[in-house]
Amino acid sequence: MRYHSLLPISALLSISVFSLLIHLNIMPSGITILEELKVAFAGYLYALILIIILAESIVYVGFYFPGQFFAVLLVVLAKPQWQDIVYLTLCMVVAATLGSGINYCLGHRLAKSNNAKKSLQKDGAQHEDYKATDEFSIKYLLIAMIHINSLAFYMFKQGEQNRPLKVVWFAGLLNLPYYLLLIFATSVLSEEVLQLAENTVFLITAISIWLLISGYLDYKKYRANM
Repeated sequence: MRYHSLLPISALLSISVFSLLIHLNIMPSGITILEELKVAFAGYLYALILIIILAESIVYVGFYFPGQFFAVLLVVLAKPQWQDIVYLTLCMVVAATLGSGINYCLGHRLAKSNNAKKSLQKDGAQHEDYKATDEFSIKYLLIAMIHINSLAFYMFKQGEQNRPLKVVWFAGLLNLPYYLLLIFATSVLSEEVLQLAENTVFLITAISIWLLISGYLDYKKYRANM
């Protein structure tokens, strides 16, 4: 994308629209949908967890479904044995990795669409797809993994910048200890710890900080091109 701030602006718009529609009772809350899925998938815990983690891991959709908190809470309440925790964690990792792959492909698709438009604007002149020459940053990937929604936007950006697909698989490997830690933190500490991360005010604050940083980067870019 041309400006760094476009993604955080669209994220703020998305979460605001969801919150407004829920407040006006035009659509049910995400937690209500998840409770209905819990009843519908009674006895199929693995399938339920895969669906709700996948739903929250998709860019923009994740603002509606607090799936990560819901899934981890389901695992803790089920009081599983250590073998079950390993299998349930693997299920979460598969779902999150599938979501990362979808976000990467969405970003890549958007970039190809933009390149095609640029080609048409140049009277049919050949236009090569942009290819990032540098590898993905592990530092930024670790920062993005603080929350499943931030990881979704990170993967979208990686696809848009046409970076190597291996970033998706690497994030999947990192998700293994990440979800084990989430399950441990919820069971040992309290569910309020995860509830904070799914709080709308917390998300808006985090996105606003992202927007401020992105706006600063856009300003620096603007000044450099003057």
